[in-house]
Amino acid sequence: MINRHNIPVFTALIAGVAFLSACSVTKNYTKPEVKAEGLYRDQNTTDTLTMADLPWQRLFADDKLKALIQTGLNQNADLKNAIQNIFQAQAALKQSKLAFFPTLSADAGYTHSKASEAAQNFPEGISINTLTNTYKLSLNTSWEADIWGKLSSSKRAALASFMGTDAAKKAVQTQLIADIANNYFNLLALDQQLLITQATLKSRIASVETMKALKEGAMVTGAAVVQSEASRYATEVTIPDLKQSIRETENALSILLSQEPGPIDRSTLQAQTTPATLTTGLSAQLLQNRPDVQQAEYAFRTAFEQTNLARTYFYPSLTLTASGGFSNLQLKDFFDHSTFYSIIGGLTQPIFNQGTNKLRLTNAQSQQLQALNTFQQTLLIAGQEVSNSLYAYQTAEEKQVARANQITALTKAVDYTQELLRYSSATNYTDVLTSEQSLLFAQLSGVNDQLQKLQAVVNLYRALGGGWKE
Repeated sequence: MINRHNIPVFTALIAGVAFLSACSVTKNYTKPEVKAEGLYRDQNTTDTLTMADLPWQRLFADDKLKALIQTGLNQNADLKNAIQNIFQAQAALKQSKLAFFPTLSADAGYTHSKASEAAQNFPEGISINTLTNTYKLSLNTSWEADIWGKLSSSKRAALASFMGTDAAKKAVQTQLIADIANNYFNLLALDQQLLITQATLKSRIASVETMKALKEGAMVTGAAVVQSEASRYATEVTIPDLKQSIRETENALSILLSQEPGPIDRSTLQAQTTPATLTTGLSAQLLQNRPDVQQAEYAFRTAFEQTNLARTYFYPSLTLTASGGFSNLQLKDFFDHSTFYSIIGGLTQPIFNQGTNKLRLTNAQSQQLQALNTFQQTLLIAGQEVSNSLYAYQTAEEKQVARANQITALTKAVDYTQELLRYSSATNYTDVLTSEQSLLFAQLSGVNDQLQKLQAVVNLYRALGGGWKE
């Protein structure tokens, strides 16, 4: 119980704490100025509509791809770890909030002691009991006043770190969706190239038989037969490589799904569609849509609050501690006249560690500047990725138009040279072989053009920050 004569002292102490608390040396956070306009090359749109706001379920039309993405979101190990990072940051945030409250601990003790009779040096004839038992029960509390905003800065830094882990989880999710979709489309492209190569092989086998028949009719020489056989084997030898690539891509997808390697249920490349229009919105919207940009800003905010925290070390800290309870030599009289208490207020002012505090502040300010530079760089990279994906889509469309004309022309060239070889001496098998090889290359390249277009849409969606919104 506090003596009434001490009330003015504690009242003055509390008033002093309240006054000093109003003298915070920390700064209020303001959003940093970064270049966020004009980051999309050759894009001058003023439309704020962006495909980043589109849920991934609506971007993809292939149900089998959607099922794979959902499996990945449910099972992927990297995404699970990102979620655990959120839990850890949340615990750190709660811990920083608890620092505002006093600590409280209980202490129960029993002491059995015996003092030395020879060391007491009492007059002769006086007997002193040197054997004692002490029983004690007490409560202890301690509280640090947030005078200069030290605890507040720590809490805000923990909050920014927590928000950063949430943004990091979103970034992992958007990248996971893009990786699954890109690998899926690559798998479909390999399937299509395998079908084209297998069909070409059948044609080459038939061509060998045709050359043998023409040789018997003295229409071609033995060299043409050998050349046709070599062309057949040149086509056949590419099939194992395609099958190996297919299996490796299936295994890569299995890892993304966090499951054992195995076959992937899928549709066909021809069944895939792309959006009619690609809407990018304004580059400034990357600040709200790109999770890694958000994460970079939260990292800057954390560094900002760490700088605030470093400033508070130059000023004194006030700690109030109190303890009270019961202590007695007899357990049966434990609560009789055995009450004790103490209240201590301590003000600690750094004196000989100013050099350490200055270095701490210099280091924090430097890290804050690095975080700002990283924030700006992350935003620039985001704009670069959007620009690259847009251009990749445009070039894929241009190539598809030219490639269709090329394949049509080469198909006719193969037909014409084969007919000339059968019924005229105006050509030889080398011309047939050249046109057939050119056609196969064009057909395989056409598959790559379609793959580039599909993956450009996926990469643009991720670059804009799509994939984490419901």
